[in-house]
Amino acid sequence: MSNSTGFKSYLHLHFLVLIWGFTAIVGLMVTISPVTLVFYRTLFAAIGLGIIILVQKKKFTANRKDVLRMFVVGFCLSAHWMLFFASARVSTASVCLAGMATTSLWTSLIEPLVNSRPVKLLEVGLGLLAFAGLYVVFKFEFNHALGLGLALAAALLAAIFTVANSRFVQKIDAYTITFYEMVGATFFSFLMTGIFRWVGWAGSEPVRPNGQDWLWILFLALICTVYASTMATHLMKQFSAYLVNLTINLEPVYGIALAFFFFREKERMTPGFYWGTLLILMAVLLYPFLSSNIFKSQEKQA
Repeated sequence: MSNSTGFKSYLHLHFLVLIWGFTAIVGLMVTISPVTLVFYRTLFAAIGLGIIILVQKKKFTANRKDVLRMFVVGFCLSAHWMLFFASARVSTASVCLAGMATTSLWTSLIEPLVNSRPVKLLEVGLGLLAFAGLYVVFKFEFNHALGLGLALAAALLAAIFTVANSRFVQKIDAYTITFYEMVGATFFSFLMTGIFRWVGWAGSEPVRPNGQDWLWILFLALICTVYASTMATHLMKQFSAYLVNLTINLEPVYGIALAFFFFREKERMTPGFYWGTLLILMAVLLYPFLSSNIFKSQEKQA
């Protein structure tokens, strides 16, 4: 893979992150609960992926152990999205997205454990810089502590999900991986929807989407999930899970700008919030300059 091809793939990754930056906004535009929203999103995503696999004559096949693992990762992804949308609901889209920036720090600790490699000081250092930015955000936006806490938990689950996918993609097609994960996520979110209603945690939010809700749900399912998640999984053949998650740290930057465009004064934050976000942005932009291996293919692709 040439440097030019690698750079185009890197730009593609940023485009996918821009799409994901819009998801917290969508979560605020729908009327149904975060748990129910995840159920509909994953259900339609699984259906869409199944149709694509059939039309393109790809294979659903994977060994039983890997299918079970992908289901479990789907549970993890489902929980991640529930916490993500809940964070935006109880605070703001901007706070939710800022909390997600700790994903790279979690990844710098989880990926070495899973792949049995030494922890890289560069990765930990830049992850800590992103975490310092989060601390600044928290210091000036303490009234959004619950939303920030939910976002931190969502970031941890996002790191686990990305590291797991970086291993799957080496031997299984990206569409197949995402399909089984969406099936697992649909099952988990359906189960959680029933539990939340049974114990009375669903509140007064409706279960059935209204007319406008359906448009946003389809956007989440087809654009943010079927397209963006599958393409991101495919790009993991070229980039490490750490780089993918570090780039995803730009999601707060893109998302905050989009949230201010859509919600104006509701999303206006203190100057400290934007200083913290700037630290997060620095962590993302420094990595390409400090690492010389970003646009190099893996040895088997050389």
